[in-house]
Amino acid sequence: MRVAIIGQGYVGLTIAAFAAAHHDVVGFDMNAAVVERLNKGISHIEGVDSVLLKKWVDAGKFRATTNAADIADAEVVVIAVPTPLDKNRKPDLTFIESACKTIGENLKRAALIINESTSFPGTVRGVIKPTIEKYSKVKLDHEYAVSPERVDPGRIDWNQKNTPRLYAGLTPAATAGVREFYSTFCDNLVAVSSPEVAEAAKLFENTFRQVNIALVNEFAQITNALGISVHETLDAANTKPYGFMRFNPSAGVGGHCIPVDPSYLAHVAAGVGVPATFIERANEVNLEMPKYVVARVAKENGGSLKGKRVQVIGVAYKPNVADTRETPAEHVIEELERVGAVISWHDPVVGSWYGKSSSLLGDVEGTAAEIAIVVTLHGVINAKAVVASAPYVFDTTGKLSGVPGL
Repeated sequence: MRVAIIGQGYVGLTIAAFAAAHHDVVGFDMNAAVVERLNKGISHIEGVDSVLLKKWVDAGKFRATTNAADIADAEVVVIAVPTPLDKNRKPDLTFIESACKTIGENLKRAALIINESTSFPGTVRGVIKPTIEKYSKVKLDHEYAVSPERVDPGRIDWNQKNTPRLYAGLTPAATAGVREFYSTFCDNLVAVSSPEVAEAAKLFENTFRQVNIALVNEFAQITNALGISVHETLDAANTKPYGFMRFNPSAGVGGHCIPVDPSYLAHVAAGVGVPATFIERANEVNLEMPKYVVARVAKENGGSLKGKRVQVIGVAYKPNVADTRETPAEHVIEELERVGAVISWHDPVVGSWYGKSSSLLGDVEGTAAEIAIVVTLHGVINAKAVVASAPYVFDTTGKLSGVPGL
């Protein structure tokens, strides 16, 4: 099949890498620098091997482009663009709408259009289909479907091939077409009755995690006030062989899904008159964790951090990836700035962030750190060196021994 994938980020490029083994793939992206590197076989995404990518490029099975006209003859079009929140933490469908405009204006034949971008129930039916039709210059009988992405950056045990894939079309023909396409490189396809079910399932998967993380984060505050260890308490609870699933406290949640998807679910719930109070409270708890962490550190350091040299260790949202999307480290730094601390950050995996480079471990503007706050602990960061990097070290990860923390 001739396949066009709109967006060459964590989702789009991983699909391209698997699909190119069986199809001719065009990857469309607005970033010219990314496109140039991809056409040299250089991957910018963890989990996509550059050697394999170059193999597909050299074989003519994959090419990237910034020219929207290159998608004109695609038989399958996959939308794989970001679905972030706006400044008010409401769903922002700007990228999806832009992708639909690109498809509508440039596709010259009837095609199967599949949305992988996470969004609220009704997006395929009520947003994508009418928007593409609005921009189409000629009437084409496209088929529309959804198969929500389940990419987890940095994982090697679960990938596009072995992760179960939900799917549904607006018509039986669309559903059959989705199965035909994904079955060429996915092992386990799970059909559901409608796109809305698939869209809602994806949102609930990550809302479940958000709520349970918020619960354990609130529990960490309770155990601290009680003077007992949250980790020892969780170890004890985890001995129960049924009815308990362990989550661990942290400085908050990050990434492209957990901090975002619950807000999409709450948005659609409000639209049908059901207040998502539980979900909204979970969002609040996790967003407030950076303030709690900084307040704990201040309390244990004389009540104020003004003028004190503080290094944040680990600014990626999870260990062993360079992904900083929605990272709680950003909010920890914002809170440290608000209370007047002098700040640096150390993350050898990220290296560069917001135009600044990672500082040496224990260094704050050329002077020794007085305080270190560990937000993310990568495998390449030496735990003993972290403990020795400052007179006071606060660990939000539960991975260091002998130091205060959550």
